[in-house]
Amino acid sequence: MIRDSLTGLYNHTHTLYLLDQEIVRARQKNQPLCFAMIDIDYFKKVNDTFGHPIGDRVLRSLSMFLKQRLRKTDHIGRYGGEEFAIILPNTRLSDARNVLNEIRERFSELQQPAGDREFNVTFSCGVAAWDNNSSQTLCENADRALYVSKEQGRNCVTLADN
Repeated sequence: MIRDSLTGLYNHTHTLYLLDQEIVRARQKNQPLCFAMIDIDYFKKVNDTFGHPIGDRVLRSLSMFLKQRLRKTDHIGRYGGEEFAIILPNTRLSDARNVLNEIRERFSELQQPAGDREFNVTFSCGVAAWDNNSSQTLCENADRALYVSKEQGRNCVTLADN
């Protein structure tokens, strides 16, 4: 079981396995690598206001959105709850920021249906560049950058200072 049953994305464990593999490849080929963490803003409020089935639909909506807009060589995982992880092989930090910012802007414009109502959802993102460090350090750096995005008011992409 390497897939999340709700979204069809890679699960947490397999995502970390893929990250380790991509670090080996980046080291061998001397290529850049980025890792991003995404967290849906105010997701608990979505579940509390519209119910868990609508919350699940939002999770599936974001996962499909990411699959459509990222490259086939990128790896997308559901990290847990409303958190997603993205591995961007052969990608510089500035390019990762630009791509994820574009996805963030477009996703925030999507109308999410909830019965006779519609609402919008945003996400916060933290991105870290691999700097010959471990996968754990790379994850921690992206996670710290994600928390900066949350502290700065959400709905933004923050780059980690390695």
